[in-house]
Amino acid sequence: MALSNPLYLTFTTRRNKPIIIRPAIPTPYEFKPLSDIDDQEALRFYNTGVIFCPKNHLMSGQDPAQIIKSALEKALVYYYPFAGRIHEGPDRKLVVECNGEGIVFVEADADVRLEDFGDAFCPPIPCHEDLLCVPETPVGDVINRPLLYIQVTRLKCEGFIFGIQHCHCMADSSGIAQFLVALGELARGANSLSVQPPWAREILSARILPHITHRHPEYDYTPEKYSLPYDSLEHRSFFFGEKEISVLKEHVSPKLRRFATKFELIAACLWKCRTTAVDYNPREKVRLMFVVDARGKQSLKIPKGYYGTALAFPVAEAEAGELCQHQLSYAVQLVTEAKARATADGYMQSVANLLVSKGRPHFAMDSRTFFISELTHNGLEGIDFGWGKPVYLGPATVSIASYCIGMQNKKGEKGIRASMHLPECDMERFCLEMERFTKASNVCESSFELDMVSKL
Repeated sequence: MALSNPLYLTFTTRRNKPIIIRPAIPTPYEFKPLSDIDDQEALRFYNTGVIFCPKNHLMSGQDPAQIIKSALEKALVYYYPFAGRIHEGPDRKLVVECNGEGIVFVEADADVRLEDFGDAFCPPIPCHEDLLCVPETPVGDVINRPLLYIQVTRLKCEGFIFGIQHCHCMADSSGIAQFLVALGELARGANSLSVQPPWAREILSARILPHITHRHPEYDYTPEKYSLPYDSLEHRSFFFGEKEISVLKEHVSPKLRRFATKFELIAACLWKCRTTAVDYNPREKVRLMFVVDARGKQSLKIPKGYYGTALAFPVAEAEAGELCQHQLSYAVQLVTEAKARATADGYMQSVANLLVSKGRPHFAMDSRTFFISELTHNGLEGIDFGWGKPVYLGPATVSIASYCIGMQNKKGEKGIRASMHLPECDMERFCLEMERFTKASNVCESSFELDMVSKL
């Protein structure tokens, strides 16, 4: 069922002047090296996110901006490296100077209601530039800048939108979710955090004599300078509830039906359908890149509360013709095998060793690579600033990655919404392929063209 998305949404945002928020009490002055996973080239940028919080009658008369501002001062006592600045040392090594200089905070008001945003939340969020503190910056621009930018925008409906831009070198999605859960605890009146945040970045750093023990196609050199033409793409989201997942399972072998995860099924289906839609040369190699979180691996001993980047970027590869001609099981098998390689003992250490040996390169991204990031198990569902469960927590803008986000559809059914960004002609073919795999389950939920939205 198609859901509404406000293509022509416009509103006025009145921002107060930005202020600097520092920790509530003095914190240690020290230099903390980031891990060799943290400071790779691909993560030297600011991730954007928005949290849509509806009106709560129990919080009537309370100002979310002031409550969150006060909570931030307390949270930065525990997460004091966020109040510092990053510097680059020899061999491009990044180090955080924990100097307490603080983060940027803006409070704002907008003459718009939460319901005006429609019922199909998925990046890019309409008018996201009005909900974030600063314009997006290019990859690499993280040196000697604030590491967090936060804007709280009060709405006409008495709800609010929390916008955040954070330096990805400091935290991955699970790490920033943990910070926001802690912020919510303090905003609701807690005197301490339920989870303490250790630094422990040395766990994911290279050895003195780096030794690469695994193959890492995600960092293979590609001569193509690739960037998505976002202004000319069509953006759609696809909802996968229990019914849609069951339909996908009918297309795979009994073994994969039992053991493949929902994300593996969805990622494989999107990859296969996208490859067919884009119409690559049959002999051309196409790749699926995705994200695996190393937290929980006993051999790494990553402590509870670790908020640095603990991600690998495994790659599944196939010839385009082979991927299109085989059954969905073929794609799912490639995804599960890639995940198994990335979760093997020693893999993350090998990644860190490779990154240091090769000068901290960007992972390989070209027009043959489909990159998708799963945001369904990163802890975002635990965020509550006192107004209850948000109606959307996720990226604000489009990036090189598509996203799988856990949320409910209009009927209240829980599931996963996956985004896709393609030229209009390719999107039409993609939707036809998706219908074939979902047996007209009508998973396509929304679409709008970014170039029209960006002009509003």
